[in-house]
Amino acid sequence: MKKALYWQKLKNNTVQCSLCPHFCVIEEGKRGKCGVRENQKGILYSLVYGKPNSAAIDPVEKKPLNHFFPGTMTFSIGTAGCNLKCHFCQNYELSQSKPEDIPFYDMPPEKVVEEAIKAKCHSISYTYSEPTIFYEYVLDTAKLAKKKGLKNIFVTNGFINPKPLEELCKYIDAAHVDLKGFDEEIYSKTCGARLKPVLETLKLLRKKSVWFEVINLVIPNTNDDMKKIKEMCLWLKKNIGEDCVLHFSRFFPCYLMSDTPATPIETLEKAKETAEKAGLHYIYVGNVSEEENTYCPKCRKLLIRRSRHHILENNIEKGKCSFCKTAIAGRF
Repeated sequence: MKKALYWQKLKNNTVQCSLCPHFCVIEEGKRGKCGVRENQKGILYSLVYGKPNSAAIDPVEKKPLNHFFPGTMTFSIGTAGCNLKCHFCQNYELSQSKPEDIPFYDMPPEKVVEEAIKAKCHSISYTYSEPTIFYEYVLDTAKLAKKKGLKNIFVTNGFINPKPLEELCKYIDAAHVDLKGFDEEIYSKTCGARLKPVLETLKLLRKKSVWFEVINLVIPNTNDDMKKIKEMCLWLKKNIGEDCVLHFSRFFPCYLMSDTPATPIETLEKAKETAEKAGLHYIYVGNVSEEENTYCPKCRKLLIRRSRHHILENNIEKGKCSFCKTAIAGRF
């Protein structure tokens, strides 16, 4: 176990966690909503430090990050637990499990960095479940990784408080933020959270110059209202900028929404068209085809051709379009 960061002691050995916007008040012997931070005799501990339940080597495009060192590999780790309870979670067997109920690897930060270097990965990704809930593990690993010349990627739902995020931004090079929808009711009813803190996370990442891309899983009869999607895109353009990379992903029946049909292709095409009309330059559609190509926003020529997360062609040179020399948003 690892003594947790960001909490305070209350009366009668009760503690309050301040890592995420839930601000859980946790009695002795109990855990927060994430299921992995436990109050033991008035001290809050992380139960998953150095104990990832999943570890793998992935293309960075699988996170998905299409504008962050395309074609490189990333060493990915994730633990049990999550601070959201999304009805449509695609990794629910990990995120909604207790850490003691599923097998784990004995992998302290030093071992993670060692394995990433051994596998010739360019970065380490904190992913699969919500990395905010294994914050201490992320922070210590990211510090070591940075010293060894590795990049750090935070794949998150964005439901984290500003102070711990600011500290993390010193070591995180890129983030992938899952924006569940653009409606407080969606967050409340289907995720057990709130939208506003996620939007604040996006603004803070931009302020701290952390490269990030946004994904929106489009779910039928849940968050597929084009008026709301337009509102979301306009907010992103105004607050993040026209170069904000936005991924629309296709939903498939799973977890508590197994009776909900898969997202029609037409809906995703409309979402992409809506984002383009809102003025965003880089829009991708995922879980649909094998290709998610990148085009120059000025001359519209093909810059990166992808197939199944692999790079087949790359026409970006020193961060610019090799045809018209327009600067392309991202890290290359």
